[in-house]
Amino acid sequence: MEQPEPPPHSSPLSSSAPRAPVTRRSRWLGSLVALLALGAIGWWAWHLTHPATPAGAAGASAPGGGAPGARGPGGGRGGPPSTVGVAVAKRADIPVIIEALGTVLPVASVTVQPQVSGVLTQVLFKEGQMVRKGELLATIAPEPFEMALQQATGARLRDEAQLQAAQVTLQRYQTLLAQDSIARQDVDTQAALVKQLQGTVTIDRANEGTARLNLGYTRIVAPISGRVGLRPVDAGNSISTNTTGGVALITQVAPIDVEFAIPQDRVPEIQARTGGGATLAVAAWDRSRTRALDTGAFSTLDNQIDTTTGTVKAKARFANAQGTLFPNQFVNARLLLRTIEGAIVVPVTALRHGPSGDFVYVINEDRTVTLRNVTRGEAGVDNVAITAGLALGEQVVTEGGDRLKDGARVQTAVDRPAGAASGAASGARGRRGGAASGASGAYGDGASPSASGARRRDRAASATQ
Repeated sequence: MEQPEPPPHSSPLSSSAPRAPVTRRSRWLGSLVALLALGAIGWWAWHLTHPATPAGAAGASAPGGGAPGARGPGGGRGGPPSTVGVAVAKRADIPVIIEALGTVLPVASVTVQPQVSGVLTQVLFKEGQMVRKGELLATIAPEPFEMALQQATGARLRDEAQLQAAQVTLQRYQTLLAQDSIARQDVDTQAALVKQLQGTVTIDRANEGTARLNLGYTRIVAPISGRVGLRPVDAGNSISTNTTGGVALITQVAPIDVEFAIPQDRVPEIQARTGGGATLAVAAWDRSRTRALDTGAFSTLDNQIDTTTGTVKAKARFANAQGTLFPNQFVNARLLLRTIEGAIVVPVTALRHGPSGDFVYVINEDRTVTLRNVTRGEAGVDNVAITAGLALGEQVVTEGGDRLKDGARVQTAVDRPAGAASGAASGARGRRGGAASGASGAYGDGASPSASGARRRDRAASATQ
């Protein structure tokens, strides 16, 4: 029989009373202790790797290095000064100029059409040539017109001879009538014949003049002075009075006009100036406004305002001696209306606009700025007149004003190098002082880095034991 195995030998510990069950409160307490221990270890590790900077070092580095916390927005009193552009209010003459986009128009442009039909025998001009009024351009075969002139001349001579014979006969009849040797009826009939022949001779002379005129039309001459365009027809072609394009296109380019639009609000002032006998100068500039093409004089205004644009057309005349203006060319017209003499002016970039109106930043002697409301006057291309609110010789901000406010500290480009160098040196001294203070705080007063490391190793060994 198998003997039952004896029970295993139990130790004194196993024979002791059973453990009390772990309560929920004990679990929470253990978790809290573990979290506190982890937090302490993390704080200790951060403290070892990030030494604290003493307050003295931070205070020393803030003025020199310009700490971020001390910098005020917009160049305030607490931050470094903002670098700005500066201009001085001065006296200058402000030209009141009206600028508009203009179109160059020729004074006259003529398409030369033949007055008679025929074969074009000669073309005597070159394309692009400058011609004078009355200069011969082309010729048409004259032979048919010469023959027509001879026929008209012969008819006139024949009818003139018949008229002379009728006049002699009338004189004889009148002599016989005075002698009562002929009937009055015959005299009257002869007188009527003379008048009839006189009318025929008049018609013959008109026909002869027409034939001579047509013969003259075979010589095509320039009706105006100007520049000839491209040749539309060549010699040898048969042309007529309705030929498309004619024989030549002549455009008068000297003098020449520029047409541009003027705002309707400026019309009364222009009329007052021209009515007083003033000559208004007009300059024509190229499309990029970099080169003046020519200078002319204002001519006239149109007789009505365009309701769609609120402008009225104006025209100026230019001598165009150098040929810089070309027909149908787009230019920028500048009409000098008047000149304001001795006005206080600042650059256009110095004038700013806010809820309370126009203002400028005025630079004080202590290198702070004051926001001052001003009244603007007429503006030119670069400068604007200030009629109130600004004195002669005061300095205003022209660049960098977007980041300023009233009372902000500023510096100019001339002042910037010296200020930047001193600030950099102070910042470097502050950073060096902060590093030294941080090192002493990490290792303790009078302790070296090696001693501090030995103490940390001792604490770690005791913790493992």
